[in-house]
Amino acid sequence: MDVQFSVDRTSPVPLYFQLSQQLEAAIGRGELPPGTLLGNEIDLAGRLGLSRPTVRQAISALVDKGLLVRRRGVGTQVVHSMVRRPLELSSLYDDLAGAGRRPTTRVLGLTTVAASGEAAAVLGLAAGDDVLRMERLRFTDGEPIAYLTNHLPAHAVRATAPDLEATGLYRLLRAAGTTLHSAHQTIGARAATAEEARLLDEPPGAPLLCMTRTAYDDKGRAVEFGSHLYRASRYSFELQLLIRS
Repeated sequence: MDVQFSVDRTSPVPLYFQLSQQLEAAIGRGELPPGTLLGNEIDLAGRLGLSRPTVRQAISALVDKGLLVRRRGVGTQVVHSMVRRPLELSSLYDDLAGAGRRPTTRVLGLTTVAASGEAAAVLGLAAGDDVLRMERLRFTDGEPIAYLTNHLPAHAVRATAPDLEATGLYRLLRAAGTTLHSAHQTIGARAATAEEARLLDEPPGAPLLCMTRTAYDDKGRAVEFGSHLYRASRYSFELQLLIRS
């Protein structure tokens, strides 16, 4: 492990938390990729000039987050890095690819169905009108991270399962001539059902981030209604807040 860490002993922030935050940041930046061995707690404490309980507490915090794992006879190993996504009008596929991750997609369903009352209202259609319904499981670095369900007006895009496995939905919409302009988005959280947990490789009842989004084109027409679930243990949203004077 060549990454250097430093702690401020004069700071009111606990030393274990300073170390935990620096380790998490290094994992997130890819400086400590999955598979990296950190060594045992005694070695880490010696290298960092910290007490063993301080190092143990820092590591435990990241073990609880699923970023590190303790392996008997091996030491502490990086197993995951958290996906952090800025809140803007972009697709998960593009965000992952732009961050240097390896997004892949499994299409679970792609059918034309009669619009439910909710989908019809959001998309400005009559109940029962045809809509294209997509169900996808998105992976990053070979691990499931999101379960995506989308409804689109039937004429919005001609997409096949191989198309959706090869690229992101917004890229397909743009290729079809749609100019994405804005979106309305709501974020919440809930517990995973047994089926959602199975798909996302989480225990039943695990916390999931849930997001609904309606995307609009440059003429103000709703072109996509999405309902997405993300693994809270692997994924977070980032917001930048401005103070109004």
